[in-house]
Amino acid sequence: MSRFLPEAWMLPIVDDLNREFFTSGKLLLQQCVDCQTVQHPPEEVCHQCQGMEFVHVESAGRGAVYSFAVMHYPVHAELQSAVPYAVVLVQLDDHPSVRIVGNCLDVPPDEVEIDMPVQVTWETLADAETGEQLRMPQWQAIRR
Repeated sequence: MSRFLPEAWMLPIVDDLNREFFTSGKLLLQQCVDCQTVQHPPEEVCHQCQGMEFVHVESAGRGAVYSFAVMHYPVHAELQSAVPYAVVLVQLDDHPSVRIVGNCLDVPPDEVEIDMPVQVTWETLADAETGEQLRMPQWQAIRR
């Protein structure tokens, strides 16, 4: 996949809570050991039962656009060549309580719709400071 994010764009800070999400190349979500609640983004405490022990579960990476915004104005000079672009909030099919943000890559921004089926795709970027390969979730439409 060609790079969507600008070369100089800052990347997320990777820590012990989100490392698996940003490095595995799989849509790994945090699941509470005590109550089985799946949550994202990863936190130190379960949103449901306040448990503090978690495992990772893999999502199939399919969902539907729950909400979206089309960016027409580059809020940063690095984004000048990208506008307009669509940022989508995707509700996962296999974990409906989880919603993940990303860019919609293969649909013109004016054609993005609520409930449009999408699947995750990964943009691999190298962290300039650490050299670590990060995988950023992005979204592609599922053609019917």
